[in-house]
Amino acid sequence: MPAEILIIEDDRSLAMLYRTALASTCGHRVTLVHDGLDGLKMVQERDFEIILTDFKLPGLDGLELIERIHQLKPFTPVILITSSVSADTAIEAMKRGAYDCLMKPVEFPELIEVVQKALATSRAHSRLAIGETKGADLAFVGSSRGMRQLFKEIGLIAAKPVTVLIRGETGTGKELVAQALYQHSDRKQKPFVIVNCAAIPETLLESELFGHERGAFTGAGTRRIGRFEQADHGTLFLDEIGELTPGTQSKLLRALQEKTIQRLGSNESIPVDVRVVAATHRDLEQLIPQRQFREDLYYRLSDATLSIPPLRERREDIPDLIAHFIARHSSDLSISQPAVLPDAVKYLQELEWPGNVRQLQSLVRQAILASHGYAITLEIVRDLCADTPGSSKKSQFPFREYVRQILEKSAAAAPGEALAYARATHELEIELLRQSIELARGNQSLAARWLGISRVTLRNKLNEFGLGLEDPPAPPATPKETGLESTLT
Repeated sequence: MPAEILIIEDDRSLAMLYRTALASTCGHRVTLVHDGLDGLKMVQERDFEIILTDFKLPGLDGLELIERIHQLKPFTPVILITSSVSADTAIEAMKRGAYDCLMKPVEFPELIEVVQKALATSRAHSRLAIGETKGADLAFVGSSRGMRQLFKEIGLIAAKPVTVLIRGETGTGKELVAQALYQHSDRKQKPFVIVNCAAIPETLLESELFGHERGAFTGAGTRRIGRFEQADHGTLFLDEIGELTPGTQSKLLRALQEKTIQRLGSNESIPVDVRVVAATHRDLEQLIPQRQFREDLYYRLSDATLSIPPLRERREDIPDLIAHFIARHSSDLSISQPAVLPDAVKYLQELEWPGNVRQLQSLVRQAILASHGYAITLEIVRDLCADTPGSSKKSQFPFREYVRQILEKSAAAAPGEALAYARATHELEIELLRQSIELARGNQSLAARWLGISRVTLRNKLNEFGLGLEDPPAPPATPKETGLESTLT
């Protein structure tokens, strides 16, 4: 979406070039000011999502301007553009609250990239500041035992000066827990910077974290301020920490231990005061003996550990989550809030949800569109689940446990009386046919095609096993086992 951007630059031709890049190329609304004091006055009178300022300005220089703006609007990213090659300028700018520091001449792609990242940060901060969590609250809807425990643990460590490792499956809301830790910490007025370690190419990740000097590698035409410096005095969230390469792990460990970083291409140590919150869906303990993750880094990151329960372990929260997403997305889609029929809710509660809350959110949004504002029925959610990978119902037949029971009985049976193979395959065939017919909604031709058999064979099998009757025939039994009860549920 278009953003309101303020550019404070006394060189009018440069100011026009910046506006052309951001307004014509990206569609942002850009206001130009050519004096430091005028820029400060404009910030006091209006709200901007991004501010770009020159270093040398009439009225008020760039460093003092950054400090004054940061005091007035701590959540508004300010980007300094300077021709100074001094490291002190960049360091001082970051200390006073700058989001980033660009060197003149600025290439348009670099300017646009930095502005877009700053914009994402600005909007995230704005949502937190005014309490519109827009997704920061999706993992916190519900009152299951697991979530109540998580709330308590967040409250206990949010304000403590400790590193935190957040563990949970994909889609459970690890970033949202990190935001909650930030929001309830004593650093909430300082930056909250997010780095997805899995989304950045290995060759660029080190530069992204620690920055680089001009000429540090091919294509490094200007100095870049890394995420550690951007997050100084604030919180740095490292998502998917298990994807870091050994070399980057070593440098991260050094930064955590010594509270200093070095940009690529520089030997200068830069002090940083950053609280690190990391997250992963991987089992780091399993990666350590495989030499894929450093043991010392693991202990350094996990002063405190938070585990988020998957959705299948908090099914009682699903009705509340559905209601929350309906209220939220109906407004976004300009559709009247539809009711959800009880059998549809029950059906959704019985699914496995490998994508967790994120998957449920996506399905509810689709259901709102499919309902056109009318009731969300069982038929609607069944159709949507049929097209959604991993949304199948959990089998109600405890086959693994049943096989164990059969084998235990066979081990104790007399020679010639052990029918474990016959009994297990009998029950498996019944369950396979039962679920095929259920999934095909009674369409025998479709079920037969899925099974790779003819419709006549399927019908004969259904008649043989009595699946159209109230109770299927009993499986083979030894004389001593005629009383064994079926474990079908």
